[in-house]
Amino acid sequence: MRLFFKKGTKVPFMLDKYEMSNKNGQALIFLVTFVVLVCIIFSVLVLGLPYKHTFVVFLALFVFIISFFRTDIALVIILFSMLLSPELRAGDVPSRAINIRVEDMLIFVVFLGWMAKMAVRKELGFLRKNPLNSPILIYSTICVISSLLGLMEGRIVLKESVLYLLKYFEYFLLFFMVSNNLRTSRQARIYIFLLFVTCFVVCVLAWLQMPSGQRLSTPFEEGGGEPNTLAGYLILMMAMILAFLFYAKRHNHKLLWSSFFCFAAIPFVFTLSREGWFSFFPMILAFIFLHKKSRFLMIMALIVGVIVFPYFMPKKVYDRVQDTFEKHKTYHLLGKSFTVSESTAARIDAWEQGFTKLAQRPILGSGVPGGGTIDNQYTRVLTETGTLGFLTFSWIVLLLFRLANKTYREMDDDFSKAVSLGLMCGFVGLLAQSLGAAVFVLIRIMEPFWFLAAIVTVLPEIVAEEKGLEYAGTKV
Repeated sequence: MRLFFKKGTKVPFMLDKYEMSNKNGQALIFLVTFVVLVCIIFSVLVLGLPYKHTFVVFLALFVFIISFFRTDIALVIILFSMLLSPELRAGDVPSRAINIRVEDMLIFVVFLGWMAKMAVRKELGFLRKNPLNSPILIYSTICVISSLLGLMEGRIVLKESVLYLLKYFEYFLLFFMVSNNLRTSRQARIYIFLLFVTCFVVCVLAWLQMPSGQRLSTPFEEGGGEPNTLAGYLILMMAMILAFLFYAKRHNHKLLWSSFFCFAAIPFVFTLSREGWFSFFPMILAFIFLHKKSRFLMIMALIVGVIVFPYFMPKKVYDRVQDTFEKHKTYHLLGKSFTVSESTAARIDAWEQGFTKLAQRPILGSGVPGGGTIDNQYTRVLTETGTLGFLTFSWIVLLLFRLANKTYREMDDDFSKAVSLGLMCGFVGLLAQSLGAAVFVLIRIMEPFWFLAAIVTVLPEIVAEEKGLEYAGTKV
């Protein structure tokens, strides 16, 4: 479609060709590949490594080689693996079972391949200048220091802490890789197109779950699904779909985007995620506030939807809403009493639990994951990293929103405006969902989110370079 690619532009699977100019570097990588391959064969034939694990090791080696020579294609592989890769059981920690997703490993393998390429080709540099680099590195440092203190005082377990820290840093690595390997706007358009393709496949798989009668969840989950994760993912992608709908010029394109939105909205409803449903309204309000041209249409659609939907509400949805006010625990607010269900009460009590733990260690918190399992992103950050961590986390959130808003206001092409608007409105929805879920530690939401964040952040610089203009830097 013209919103993605200019008329007459060829869109091959391969991105910009990368030719290795350092023959010594090529010899080195082939030597390493040969040694690893020999080790794998030895493990399979002599040690009897399980078939599933053998396949994963071969896949990791294959992706490492691709990421060394063509990081852009490795990022495409990550795009498709975000919601469409299986989980592997990796053991247990005191609080829960350890499930490692294939894309978790792929991100680290691609990162290692990218680092190896930069070691061979030193002229590539490490990090592109970006206002988010400093707060991300500071927040990561606070997480590590807080966790080390927790380990020394015996509050947290080493294995569990390392696994959680790797999970936290994983999407930051993805942000750095995308922002440093994005060179052209054409590349950005291909990545966004593939994000939508992945979303379409996820929605198809969700539709296929409907006959089971269970809550819809992300595909290929080990030991039960994650409906709240699917709801958060769809909130982000529905915001992107709406943004592209508003910037589509042709009627057939508008019809296509509208159909895509409805196709995603129905699985979203049947996730039966109350946090997801709640976050939908702030996401729509963000569109009303940020996109003036669609303001009247969005207000009318919201009013009609609120009035009409209760009459067509499926019984499952009605029962789920009613369950929110099931008599389990009573609260008193402003002289009035209200009773909520057990799960809703747990989310309300998370605030009290979080501030109680924060009072014990207010500066650096209890370490990761010293706060325990808390279904609230904000109290989780407070308990794990204290006031310093929360302030840095808030710095990242505000700075990212300002960067996206700057891109939206200053760029003059529809593609850049649609991507940045969709990210901002989806971001608002995820922040609202974070009141009842630890959204920013859910990798299947954060992978597409930080992929989009990297694209939006570097788009102004890329477009300026393509126009032959001097880029003065991003000041917010």
